[in-house]
Amino acid sequence: MSTLLTPIEIERPSSIKFGPGLASTIGAFALARGCSRPLVVSDPFNAGRVELLGLPGKVAVFGTVRPEPDIPNLVALLSMAADVQPDIVIGFGGGSAMDLAKLAGVLPGSGQTIHDVVGVEKVRGRKVALVQVPTTSGTGSEAGTRALVTDPATQNKLAVQSRYMLADLAIVDPDLTLTVPPAVTAATGVDALAHCAEAYTSRKAHPLIDLYAIEGIRLVGQFLPRAVRDGSDREARAGLALASLYGGFCLGPVNTTAGHAVAYPLGTRHHIPHGLSCALIFPHVLAFNAPAALEKTQAILRALGLSVSKDEVVIRDTSREWCRALGIDMRLSAHRVPESDLKAMATEAHAIRRLLDNNPRDLSPDQILTIYQAAY
Repeated sequence: MSTLLTPIEIERPSSIKFGPGLASTIGAFALARGCSRPLVVSDPFNAGRVELLGLPGKVAVFGTVRPEPDIPNLVALLSMAADVQPDIVIGFGGGSAMDLAKLAGVLPGSGQTIHDVVGVEKVRGRKVALVQVPTTSGTGSEAGTRALVTDPATQNKLAVQSRYMLADLAIVDPDLTLTVPPAVTAATGVDALAHCAEAYTSRKAHPLIDLYAIEGIRLVGQFLPRAVRDGSDREARAGLALASLYGGFCLGPVNTTAGHAVAYPLGTRHHIPHGLSCALIFPHVLAFNAPAALEKTQAILRALGLSVSKDEVVIRDTSREWCRALGIDMRLSAHRVPESDLKAMATEAHAIRRLLDNNPRDLSPDQILTIYQAAY
């Protein structure tokens, strides 16, 4: 694991606003920047409440972002952007909407396609303003430089990372999450937890990021059960929104590990929402990694308010029961994942080296298959 002697760089949006009721201040930001052609990138639900953003001018809304956006979804957005010629792009929704907004901010007029920019720092630049407004507490995408899109031809996620996709303004208004149903609150909350826990135990873990990671875990442990029980609990919603933001801070310089790699095929092959995919896998990878990161694994358990153990089975069962108590059915079979597909999924997950190489403990395809079987 990294130490204080390991160089690290943190990049943040130019401005971050956190607090209830701040979403409406985007209009003033747009006017101050001289922007009058906004394009909002959103899912169908949030497309119906764009007026909360207080935007000036004629507002164009791309309101058909999918839960697991793919290349055709992106192409449709880029077609609208070509017609609208926006001078400001606003991601308004969960991680999928914010990821597509990043790409809509950098690809139109660039001469680059999605395949040209897959990888690290291949984007040529950005000419429009970019604002991110999360409406769930999970991905932390508002704070980051990455965007993920599924390629239907390969059923793999294409990952783009560029400092040009970092927002000029991120507004985290926890009141926007009050409408999120309990099941989505639970799944996205565990996604935020996974971001923090995976970064905390990563081979690239760093004391500068550990601070955000362990506090994000503590916030999820304190506030996620409350928000699931009572969605109108504004303090709990604010706590989760902060945890999600901290998870986003973890993703840039450290990133996730095996938990996300093993979860990805659930989304790309079987269209299970990303947060739920990560929740289904979280207890298994937490336990698997314990022998290689025992002290930090025990710190995670304490931060969640769980009993501490050295035993992998106990760690797995305890953390899985914590997730189940949130109302999540933790069986892959309950989410229509065919048992016959587990081996192919394990092969796919093992190929995601950009994440697995960060894991504190090496995983073989057979070990990934064992995780799927235990989760089934």
